[in-house]
Amino acid sequence: MQRNIHRMAEFFSEGPTKLRPHFKAHKTTEIARRQLAAGSCVGLTCATAGEAEVAAGFCEDILIANQVIGLDKCARVAILAKSGIDIKVAVDSELGVEQMSKAAQDTETTVGVLVEVNIGFRAGTPPGEAAVVLGRRISDTPGVELRGLMGYEGPAAGIEERDRRGTMAKQALDRLLSTVHPFREAGFPTDIVSAGSTGTYDMTGRMDGVTEIQAGSYVLMDTAYRKEGLPFEQAFWVLGTVLSRPSPGSVSADCGHKSCSQDHGMPDVRDVPGATVTFLADEHAMIAVPPDSTLKPGDRLQLVPSHIDPTINLHDVFYALEGDTVVGIWPIEARGYAEQRMAMG
Repeated sequence: MQRNIHRMAEFFSEGPTKLRPHFKAHKTTEIARRQLAAGSCVGLTCATAGEAEVAAGFCEDILIANQVIGLDKCARVAILAKSGIDIKVAVDSELGVEQMSKAAQDTETTVGVLVEVNIGFRAGTPPGEAAVVLGRRISDTPGVELRGLMGYEGPAAGIEERDRRGTMAKQALDRLLSTVHPFREAGFPTDIVSAGSTGTYDMTGRMDGVTEIQAGSYVLMDTAYRKEGLPFEQAFWVLGTVLSRPSPGSVSADCGHKSCSQDHGMPDVRDVPGATVTFLADEHAMIAVPPDSTLKPGDRLQLVPSHIDPTINLHDVFYALEGDTVVGIWPIEARGYAEQRMAMG
């Protein structure tokens, strides 16, 4: 983990683009502190108001790279701004602007916003004139302050073949960067142009006009990103216990999909030659093994998750190891769904 952190910090120590590590990847204060301490960072990225509330305990510059919709959630963001946190949120609709404005005015504060441009994935306003129109709406609205632009080249980030990944990333970022000039002509700030991911950090991170990269998975890694040939090491595993050897060619362990996500494919089995996870039931990982495998009930094994974020969200703590020695038990403080708990009172 420490090597991953320092590799990424070293990359962003050169050039104008900086790193804004994504807290959602691990949701853990102990890890985020180490990322910030390594340097080359402008602050943290979060996905939700709940994550931002946790991160605000140790970081004063936070971007919620997502739309915050709902007056209750907007009020929580405004409270963070009132406390002195330089907090910014993504907006792509008039409703988002209106609700954040109301919450900020009710709290007697100002919240920073970035216009999210749709560059081919899950959200955003169209590039160019539509983004300028929304920027003008923000500039005319009290309680919110336009700070710049953002976009996310999600589909490109998951492409295994590097040249094709680079081509798709450039096509996506061209849509974002095409909005920078009309923003400047309209007199809007472009000090922040936020984009990027672990899979495209060294591509997007060298594009002229991008000021920061929202990479997260690099710190611990997973099998999906490992297939892309990135210079980061696998640094976390899910520890399980073999419960049964129902046949010579299979074992069952207590680390099913309540312990490990499978949205990016089945996890791998660490250091067990020939072992393959065939199915994740609620409680059981069903694993095919060679008939001569020595695995038996009571043995420990480790799964390598295919997707870092949702797997970590299933757990309460990390056990931090140096070699075989546990040197810390780190709470995953921002896991779960604080928004729903808050809404339910």
